[in-house]
Amino acid sequence: MTAGTWLRSPIGRTDAHWATRCGTKSVLVLVPHVVAGARLLDLLPLLEADHRVQVAFTDPEGGDNWQATHEFLRAQGGPVLPWAQARRSDVDLVLAGSTRGIDDFTAPVVLVPHGGGLGQYRPWRPPFAVARRHDPQLGLGPDQLVREGRVRADALVLVHDRERELLAEACPRALPTAVVAGDVALDRITASLPHRDRYRHALGATEDDQVVVVTSTWSPRSAFGRHPDLFDRVLAALPRDGYRVVGVLHPAIWAHHGTWQIRSWLAAALRSGLVLLPPEEGWRAALVAADHVLGDYGSVTGYGAAAGASILLAGDPGQPLLCGTPAEVLARHAPRWQPGRPLRPQLRAAREARDAAGLPDVVRGLLTSRPDEAGTILRRTLYRLLGIPEPAHAVPVAPVPLPKPVTA
Repeated sequence: MTAGTWLRSPIGRTDAHWATRCGTKSVLVLVPHVVAGARLLDLLPLLEADHRVQVAFTDPEGGDNWQATHEFLRAQGGPVLPWAQARRSDVDLVLAGSTRGIDDFTAPVVLVPHGGGLGQYRPWRPPFAVARRHDPQLGLGPDQLVREGRVRADALVLVHDRERELLAEACPRALPTAVVAGDVALDRITASLPHRDRYRHALGATEDDQVVVVTSTWSPRSAFGRHPDLFDRVLAALPRDGYRVVGVLHPAIWAHHGTWQIRSWLAAALRSGLVLLPPEEGWRAALVAADHVLGDYGSVTGYGAAAGASILLAGDPGQPLLCGTPAEVLARHAPRWQPGRPLRPQLRAAREARDAAGLPDVVRGLLTSRPDEAGTILRRTLYRLLGIPEPAHAVPVAPVPLPKPVTA
């Protein structure tokens, strides 16, 4: 697609004469990167089977401009509009996983977090930057939520009442837009737990195997950033008979370095039995199957704890964690990975720490204050902003798909 190209569009009036279903409400999904896109896909089943609604996608200008984002959007099978066209389209509702591009629309905007909530840890600042009063609330300050005196989103989705309290302190002007909906990703993990054996089988684990998920967020401070041989170390420390090692890397690692490069870097690990999952989906299935998670401060580690796995921590966020968040609680209670020591005793210690602190229940309570309600609350919010009644059918809460590992 060349710059300036306009496409036939199912939203708006320009191409309405091509429509078979007429008079639909248009929903535009803004996907600046794969992480946001994956979370927004959890919302789209709430619009399923409704012939009154037409969905389209776009990659907002000012996004991360990764080839992986464009490939992710094309893979969804929906219409993907160039940004210049999308921002001029007649839209009834905008779904956004970040603030990028939302100021270009007069339509209502629903802003959802694309990790384990907004108020998780202190934001990164450039060296020597001046600390500001609202820095501790990642994504909840007026710099993010207010532009030219106007609150930027019509519905700010929060996962927890704690975040609402942070918002009241950091940006009280945005408080009327807050919707405490819980965590839709966690709800889908919970819905998947009864099918745990199917996910383990899809990962190649036998009934007697222990599944060890090794996960890393992005940045030089992450587990993979600090330990390029992370997966090789874990594989070498565990016998192949009795253990299944599963790798989960943050989508930003794949997007920036490229699929070919990740496969190349991990070629030896893949030959040694590593089950590597793609960036778009599969991480939640792995957590459902997991006995242990060796991970850093990224949100996947917290979800793993909530799913019931024991946690062995690797990596250091390099910044203070907000007290009472999942990452901070895990930093206090979960043992640290010692690369130079035998791994199996460390996994046993992680299991003992999990049981002693009751970490699964504690972390679940910190990840959501509306367990199993996210779909209901979010659908109500979407249809309120669309200005049409909700469908009569029940809100779907589907288990996550079976994992499809990357081949060597």
